[in-house]
Amino acid sequence: MNSIQGNPKQGLTGATIGFFIGFAAVALFGPTAQRIKDSLELTPLMVAFLVAVPSLSGSLLRIPFSAWVDITGGRKPFLVLLGLSIAGMGGLTGLILWSYPDRLSSSLYPWMLVLGALSGCGIATFSVGASQVSYWHPQRRQGSALGIYAGLGNLAPGIFTLLLPLALSTLGLEGSYMAWFLLLVTGTFLYYRLGRKSWYFQYREQGHPPAQAYELARRAGQEIFPASSLKDSLFFSARVWRTWALVGIYFTTFGGFVALTAWLPTYYSAYLNTSVLAAGAFTGLYSIATSVFRVMGGGLADRLGGETTTAAALLVIIAGAALMSFSQTLGMSLSAELLLALGMGVGNAAVFKLVPQAVPRAVGGVSGWVGGLGAFGGFLIPPLLGVAVQSQGLQGYASGFFLFVVLAAVSLVLTLLLKQSFTAHSAAIEEKPAS
Repeated sequence: MNSIQGNPKQGLTGATIGFFIGFAAVALFGPTAQRIKDSLELTPLMVAFLVAVPSLSGSLLRIPFSAWVDITGGRKPFLVLLGLSIAGMGGLTGLILWSYPDRLSSSLYPWMLVLGALSGCGIATFSVGASQVSYWHPQRRQGSALGIYAGLGNLAPGIFTLLLPLALSTLGLEGSYMAWFLLLVTGTFLYYRLGRKSWYFQYREQGHPPAQAYELARRAGQEIFPASSLKDSLFFSARVWRTWALVGIYFTTFGGFVALTAWLPTYYSAYLNTSVLAAGAFTGLYSIATSVFRVMGGGLADRLGGETTTAAALLVIIAGAALMSFSQTLGMSLSAELLLALGMGVGNAAVFKLVPQAVPRAVGGVSGWVGGLGAFGGFLIPPLLGVAVQSQGLQGYASGFFLFVVLAAVSLVLTLLLKQSFTAHSAAIEEKPAS
C-alpha cells in the first residue's frame, strides 16, 4: 500500500493516449458535413453550428474538470469525460443507423446537436491531461513534455479527417460512425489501464496528510504541486490577470486550430470545388502539420522562452491568415494553410509553457481557464465564418479569414504585456534583499 506507481514517462504516455482518442471528436461532423447537409437541407450557418458544437462542451467542460485534477490527480475526471463521450458517440451512431438515409430529416437536427455536444466531452480531456503531465514533470521540461503530449494528441482530428472520407466510401456513413464508436471504447480502456497520476496524489490517496505527501513526492522528484482545493485553484487563478491574457492568446492559437479543423473540409469543397476526399486530405494535412509543429514548438519554447516563441508564432499566423484572405487558388490556399499550421502549432505549445510560469500555485485552475475558454474559439469561430459566407456569398469563404489577422494581432499585444510582466517580476526578485 505504501508503494507508488509510474514515472514521468508513463504519466505522459497514458495521458497522451487518452487525449488522442478523446480529441478526435473535433472532426466529428466536418468530413461528413456535406452528406448531412444534403439530407437535412441545412443552411451554411446551420452547418457551421453543427461542425462546431462538439467544441462547445469540449471547451467549457475543461474549466471544472481541469481544476478537479488538483484534487484527484486526473485519472477520475479523465475517465468521466471519456465515458460521456462514449455515451454521445453511441447515441449518434444509433441515430444514424436508425435514420440514415431515408428517415434523416431536419427534425433530427436538434438531436444531432445534443449528441454532438455530448461526444465532444472527450475534447475536454486536453486540460485534464495537460495538468496531469505538468505535475509529473519539472519546470525545465514543461515545454517539451506538454509539446509531446498535445502534439501527438492533436494528431487525432487530422488522422480521423483523413480516414473518414475513406471509410465513407467503403463502410458508408453508418459503418464509419460505428467504427469510430468502437475505437473510442478501445482507447478509453487503454487509458484505464495505462493512465497514472503523479506521486503527490498517490501518496494522498494512501492516506498521507498533505504536508507529508508533499515532502515524499518532492523527494521522488515532483516539483509542481496543486492548490489546496478545487475552489482555491479556480478562484486564485481567476484573480491573476496573466490567466486571462493566456486565455486570449489560446483562443487564437488553439481555438483557431479546432475551428479550422472543423471548417476547412467545407471551405475546400464549397469554395475551391474539390472532392470530399480531397477536402479531407487537405484538412488532414493542416491538422497533422499543426500537431507536428506543436511537438517541435515545445522544445523551441524551452530554449527561447515561451513569450518569444509565442510572439513569433503569432506573426506567422498573421501572414498565413492574410494570404488565405486573398487566395483564389488551391496552391495559394495550401501555402497559407501550412503557415497557419506552423503558427498555431508552435503557439499552442508555447502558451502552455507559460502556464506554470504565470500561476505556479494553481496549474490545474489556469489550465482549465486557458484550455476551456481558449478552446471556446473552436465553437465560436466557425459560425462567424459562416456569417461571412451567408452575407458575402462564395467570396466570404476567403474574406472570413481576416478574422484570424485581427485575433492574432490582439494576441500579440497580450504576449508583449506578459513578457513585460515576467521581466519585471524577475527583476524584482533579483533586487529583493536577502533576509
